[in-house]
Amino acid sequence: MKTSIIPAIGKTMLITSILAFSALNYGFKAEMSEQEWLSWSNKCLSTSFNPVAEPNLKKWEIGLTNDYFLRLRKTYQQGKQEYYSFNLHRLNNVDYLATDTIGTLRLNTQTDDIIVQTYEDPAGNLDSMATTLDLPMHNMTPAKFDSLKSALNYFKMKSL
Repeated sequence: MKTSIIPAIGKTMLITSILAFSALNYGFKAEMSEQEWLSWSNKCLSTSFNPVAEPNLKKWEIGLTNDYFLRLRKTYQQGKQEYYSFNLHRLNNVDYLATDTIGTLRLNTQTDDIIVQTYEDPAGNLDSMATTLDLPMHNMTPAKFDSLKSALNYFKMKSL
């Protein structure tokens, strides 16, 4: 019985091509520097964050810092501000709940490690801690989510 090596080579080339296309699609190279990971992660978070999920939101800022903190600041129409921050070494789990087009990125920490502060709140300013940060997202495909999750875990390990 003769077997051909061509189909096996064809499958290998197809898988390699798909992986290479995915990497190029999300800006990955074989070996990205820490600064490139940071830049990609910030771009992914800022382009995927869905401010439409909160109709009274006036402006927002989200990003990862060089010292491995994830920070989110939201400013509402009436001037109220909410600020969230935590170091990625405390990250316990990352999930995406919903569909490719709209959903929630759920970040869980080990304990109450997420700093939550409010300013200019008519009900009073508040400082508290949380274990979960839910971020409204849009256009988060499975490949994009997996890449972001890998980046967050990469920074988690760097911060230990």
